Amino acid sequence: MIKMEKTSFDQEKLKTELLTINMGPQHPATHGVLRVEIKTDSEIVAEATPYLGYLHRCMEKHTEHLDYRGVIPFCDRMDYLAAMNAELGWVLTVEKMLGTEVPERAQTLRIMIAELQRIASHLMFFGTYAIDLGAFSPFLYAFQDREFILRLFEELSGARLLYNYIWLGGVWNDINDEQLSRLENWLPELEENIKKYHALVGENKIFIGRTANVSIVSKEMAFDYGATGPVLRGSGVDWDLRKKRPYAGYEKYDFDVIKGEGLKGTLGDCWDRYYVRMMEMHESIKIIKQCLAGIEEGPVMGKVSKIVKPPKGEIYLRTECPRGELGYHLVSDGTKNPYRVKVKSSCFTHTSMLPDMAPGLMIADFVAAIGSIDIVLGEVDR
Repeated sequence: MIKMEKTSFDQEKLKTELLTINMGPQHPATHGVLRVEIKTDSEIVAEATPYLGYLHRCMEKHTEHLDYRGVIPFCDRMDYLAAMNAELGWVLTVEKMLGTEVPERAQTLRIMIAELQRIASHLMFFGTYAIDLGAFSPFLYAFQDREFILRLFEELSGARLLYNYIWLGGVWNDINDEQLSRLENWLPELEENIKKYHALVGENKIFIGRTANVSIVSKEMAFDYGATGPVLRGSGVDWDLRKKRPYAGYEKYDFDVIKGEGLKGTLGDCWDRYYVRMMEMHESIKIIKQCLAGIEEGPVMGKVSKIVKPPKGEIYLRTECPRGELGYHLVSDGTKNPYRVKVKSSCFTHTSMLPDMAPGLMIADFVAAIGSIDIVLGEVDR
């Protein structure tokens, strides 16, 4: 009888090194030119390091060589999916320094346009997030409704993506009765469509399996990183500048702040962040309906000097954009050009959370995590 010797294995010697993979900067799941260096242990992400700067706009430096009106088109080019909201924040910042009075009709138009832009942005999120997780049809449905908004913006501003529509003192072009009527007739259809989309995707068993309990952002983590917008509200925090720090007349409108509730999994997971954006569209429709009911006749531009020269000083003003809070820190030296402009981007903040969101996820779930924070790289890099 042959006696078999027992062999002992050194477990440490059997361990392999982590595999380093570059996701991006041209990877479709990174939503632009984000490069993430991920280190994986088989299919599990051990580390994730985002690298930025592939879409650097030099926006902050350009502002030093432009007059205050000339900065508006550069605001468009940061978050190009929410250009109207970025314009509004800059214009409100300068107007506050100038003490400019904006006509009532222009104020109503601004809020209506900002909420339409929020819907268009969230529709884009809905469509691209479905693609990230393997479903293509929702993307086409989302673009069908988004097209109505873009065509209206084109009629008002002459452009479909980068608008230069919200000006110092008001808005560039008035809206006519036919356009208002068309918008009013379309809103109920959109409301029904959003419900259908949520039933199609949000209540889908596969989608829930891919997003519930995945990449959980706790309230503590959201506070530590300074998260805002749907990412913060997805973690169950009741914070929306339109309610808590109203600007541009939002205090006149009745709407609810949507928060994550952990309905399908754990509070603060990918599904909650999806849910907040879908339900926010209903609240935006509610605001637009109130705008349509209360819009008054009158001018759409107030009195603003041809050469804008705010007094010496500095100001910081933030607004609630579709992806979170966008803040402008403006320093004026009393000349026609800003002395210094610094933009605080919510997308930059949320991208910085990825190293903490990634460990322990499968690579496919990390794609779901990136999609759930809904970043635009033009704003991240500025």
